Amino acid sequence: MKTGRVFTAAAVLLFGIPAIANAADMADKSRFGWFTGDWSLTVGVSTYAEPEFEGASSYHISAVPLVSFSRQGTATRFSSRNDNISIGFVDTGDFRAGLTGKFIFPRDSSDYRDLRGLHDVDFGGELGLFAEFYPFDWMRVRGEVRKGIVTHDAIVGDLAVDAFTNLTPALQISGGPRLSAATADYFKTYYGVNAAESTLSGLSPYSPGGGLKSAGFGGALTWKTTDKVTTSLFGEYEHLLGPAADSSIVKERGSPNQFLLGVSATYRFDFSLH
Repeated sequence: MKTGRVFTAAAVLLFGIPAIANAADMADKSRFGWFTGDWSLTVGVSTYAEPEFEGASSYHISAVPLVSFSRQGTATRFSSRNDNISIGFVDTGDFRAGLTGKFIFPRDSSDYRDLRGLHDVDFGGELGLFAEFYPFDWMRVRGEVRKGIVTHDAIVGDLAVDAFTNLTPALQISGGPRLSAATADYFKTYYGVNAAESTLSGLSPYSPGGGLKSAGFGGALTWKTTDKVTTSLFGEYEHLLGPAADSSIVKERGSPNQFLLGVSATYRFDFSLH
């Protein structure tokens, strides 16, 4: 019950504010209220090879659905696969800020030979703020600060810089550095090994503090295949640092070098509500 209330509150905070802010105007609009107008629903799928768990040296294939909902005519200057779900409340063109959220999927340690004997990681999320700005027409700097919900109790911060340019009107290339940091409970959740777990798993005990998590680089090649179809090839490299790299999970059974390579495809449906 507590978990359900937390997620309900998070969902209301992240997705309900625009509707609340416009509630006074609903009486003057159609039966769809604030949602009246022209909209686009974009759906698709992303599939990629990634480490089996944070700090792993072995890889598996994952796939996730892609869904976004936006008003027609609202141009996005640049977006990255690293961007989490966002709602902007300040947008000056060169600067945008608002709320952001992220779902975190569970980790069942019994599924991975290298983690057997360690604690599981629960399904949960992170909720916080984001800000991004464009120092040049061809560059975006974006930062996110999020607080863990259920999965962990930590504060997590991500910073990404992306340069982007169009090779053709339909083909864009982009990429740049990434940096991540977190407080101690994040590393305890994903990289910690207590005395009992050490006995069960054979890993050395490890009790981490907070600090930098990783530094790396990511890039993408995005092709607007048709007016409604967009495809992308993307890759990321992440080098674990500090409390993550020092974990016995990484040192004894994993690797500080983390790679990701994948493809995605989306289709846009346009419709109107009156």
